[in-house]
Amino acid sequence: MAIDTPSPTSPPLLDTPRMSTRDRLVLFVLCAAQFMVALDFSVLNVALPVLGADLGMSQSALQWAVTAFALPSGGFLLLFGRIGDLYGRRRLFLTGLALFAAASVLATFAWDPASFLAGRALQGLGAAVIVPTGMSLLTTTFAEGPARDRALGISGTLMSLGFTIGMVAGGILTDALGWRSTMGLLAVFALIVLPLAPGLLPESRTPERPHLDVPGAITVTGGLLSLIYALTTAADHGFARADVITTLIAGLALLAAFVVVESRTAAPLVSLPMLRRRTVAWGNVGGLVTFSMMSTVIFVLTLYLQEILRLSAWETGLVFGVQGVVSVVAGALTPRFVSRLGARRTLVLSLTGQGAFISGLVFLNAETWSVWLATAAVSVASMFHLGAIISYGLTVTSGVPDEEQGLATGLVTSTQQIGLTVGIPLLGVLATTADDLLSGTRTAMALNAAIVLTAAALVGLGLRTRRTARSGAVEAEALGSR
Repeated sequence: MAIDTPSPTSPPLLDTPRMSTRDRLVLFVLCAAQFMVALDFSVLNVALPVLGADLGMSQSALQWAVTAFALPSGGFLLLFGRIGDLYGRRRLFLTGLALFAAASVLATFAWDPASFLAGRALQGLGAAVIVPTGMSLLTTTFAEGPARDRALGISGTLMSLGFTIGMVAGGILTDALGWRSTMGLLAVFALIVLPLAPGLLPESRTPERPHLDVPGAITVTGGLLSLIYALTTAADHGFARADVITTLIAGLALLAAFVVVESRTAAPLVSLPMLRRRTVAWGNVGGLVTFSMMSTVIFVLTLYLQEILRLSAWETGLVFGVQGVVSVVAGALTPRFVSRLGARRTLVLSLTGQGAFISGLVFLNAETWSVWLATAAVSVASMFHLGAIISYGLTVTSGVPDEEQGLATGLVTSTQQIGLTVGIPLLGVLATTADDLLSGTRTAMALNAAIVLTAAALVGLGLRTRRTARSGAVEAEALGSR
C-alpha cells in the first residue's frame, strides 16, 4: 500500500509560475507577521530572571510572563479563524497587527507586573487574530498546487526560524540593552508590517453570512483556555496542584461539550464532517506530535547544554543557530519533496526522520564531545521537523474550499499552539524531576523518539491509499467525503 501518490498531471516544481512583485510583497507581509509571532514565543525566555528582578516579580510569578501570552494566543485561535471567514480576514488581520503593536509597546514600557502581564495578554490576543487570518489569507491568495506549496514552505521555514532566532536574540539583546529590548523588537516588527498590509492584502470572506456559533465559541474557547492553563502551570509546578487538576478536568469537559454542541447546531464553528476528513484528522495528529516533541527537545537540550556541559548562554545559542541554518535549507528543499512525493508521504517520512535523529540524543553523556552529537542530531532532526511542519499544513488545507480555509488554518494553528504547550509539561518534567539531569535527559529523549516514530506509523496507516482489486492500480480514496 502506498501512502500518497502524486497525480501524474501535477506540474513539476520547475514549472511553477514565477511570483509577481505584488505576490512577493503579499508573501513578505504575511510571513513577517508569522515570524514575529514565532519570535514572541522564545525571545523572552532568557530575559525572565532579569525582568523579574527589575519589575519585582517573584520566581513563581514569572511563569505568568509565558502563560499570559499562551492562554489567549492558543485559546482564541479557532474563534478568530471563523470570525475572519465570516466578516473579512484582511480586516481582522489588520486589527490583530494593530493590537499586537500596541501591546508590545505597553510591554516594553511596563512600569509594574500588572502592566507587563496586561501587555503580554494583549500580545497573545493579537497573535490569536494574526495567525489564523494570516494563514487563511495565504492559502486563499496562492492557489492550491505548487504556488501554495512554495508559499507555505517559506512561511513554515520562517516560523521555525523565528522560534530559534528568538532564543539566540533574547540573550544577546538582554545582555546588551536589557529585557525591554526584547519586547521593543516585537513592536518594531509590528510597526514595519502594519503600514504595508492595507494596500497589499486582498479582502476575503465567505459569500454567505451565517450567524456565529456562540455556544460553540464559548465551549471551545473555554476548553482551550482551561487546558492551556493546566498544562503551562504543570510545566512549572507539576500535575498535583489542585488548580491544575481542576482546570484540566474542566478543559476536557468543555471540549467534550463543544463536540456535542457542534453536532446539533445549524451553523457550527467547526464542521464535524471536516474533522472526519482523514487528511484533516491525521494531518493534525502529525502536526501536534512534531511540534510538541521538538519543543521538548529544545527545552531539555537547553538545560543539558548549560547544566551538564557548562556551556554559556552564548555558546548554547550557537548550537541552536546551526539548527536554524539547517531549518532554512530544509524549508527550501521540502517543496521539492512535496512536488515529487506528495504532502502525505512527505509528512510520514519527515516524522520518521525526526524520530530517528532524536533517538541519537539518547547517547548524550557528560563528555565535551557530546556537544557535537547534540548539535548534529538536533539540527538534522529539525530539518525533518521543518518538513513535517510544511507537509502537515498542506495535508490539512488541501481540498478544503476557500470559504472554509479560515477554519482549516485555524485548526492547523491551534495544533501548533497546543503542541508548543503540551510537550514540555508532559515530557520535560521527566528531565527536571529525575534524580540527575543526565539520566532524565536520556529518558525524555528515548520516550520522545518513541512517540514520534509511533505517530509516523499511525499517520502513515491513517493516510494510506487503497489498491483496487480489479485493476491493481493505485486509487486515492475520496478523503474529503469520508
